[in-house]
Amino acid sequence: MPVKVILHGDLALFLTRQQRKGDSLEIDLNRRTSIKDFLEALGIPHPEIYRLTVNNQPTTFAYIVAAEDRIEVHPFPTPVDLAEENLLRAPLKQISFAVDANVGKLARLLRMAGFDTFFDPDLDDEPLAEKASREERILLTKDRALLKRKTVIHGRLIRNVMPADQLREIILLYGLRNEIKPFSRCLCCNEVLQPVAKKDIIARLEPLTRKYYADFHICNNCDRIYWPGSHRDKMLNLFKGFQDDR
Repeated sequence: MPVKVILHGDLALFLTRQQRKGDSLEIDLNRRTSIKDFLEALGIPHPEIYRLTVNNQPTTFAYIVAAEDRIEVHPFPTPVDLAEENLLRAPLKQISFAVDANVGKLARLLRMAGFDTFFDPDLDDEPLAEKASREERILLTKDRALLKRKTVIHGRLIRNVMPADQLREIILLYGLRNEIKPFSRCLCCNEVLQPVAKKDIIARLEPLTRKYYADFHICNNCDRIYWPGSHRDKMLNLFKGFQDDR
C-alpha cells in the first residue's frame, strides 16, 4: 500500500508539476528510507520542514517510513520562533545568516538593516553549509540541493526574486521588524561600525563630503568610512515599511 503525504502551507511548491494535484499525494514505498530522505526525494529540503507527524504522532527526521503511513508535513509559521524547543532541530540562541552567492544582493541589504550576515561569493557549497552549521547561522539560498546537505540545520529557500522583496520575506518570516538597526554594520565585511570624529578622518574625505557631512562611522576591520549619503532616506523608508506591515 502507498504512503500518503499531506503537505501544509506552501510546501507543495517544491513538488514537480506532475506531482501537484492538490495538497496530498500517494507514493509507493520501494525501499527502506528515513522520513528525511523520503521527503527530500520528493523535492522538499529538510530545513523547510517545521513539524512532522506520522499517523497523527509527532516524529523526527530519523523515523523509518512504513507502508500505509500517513505523513503530514508542516512549514514554518510566520513569524517563527527559532528559540523554541523543536523535535527536528536544536533551537537558536540568536538570529544570524549565511547567504549564498545566488542571493548576494540580499546579504548587502541584511547588513544594511543591521543583521549579522556572512557572505563570501567565492565559497563553495560544502564549506558554506559547514560554516552555517558550525556558527549556527540560517542559510539563505535559491539552491535546493544546498539546503538538502546533511550539515544544514536552519535554512530557507528564498521565494522572492527582487532583493527588497527577499529582505521583506526574511524580516517577516523570522519576526525581525523590531530588530532592525539601520546602517550599523559594514556592508563589505559585516563588522559592527564605530562612531569616529570627523577631525580624525577629515584628510580621507572628498571635498564635498567634508563640506556637507558631520556624522561618520568607521569599520575597524577594513577601515572603510561611512556617512549618511543620499540613499539613506530611501532605505529608512524601506525599513519603516517592514515595521508598518502587519
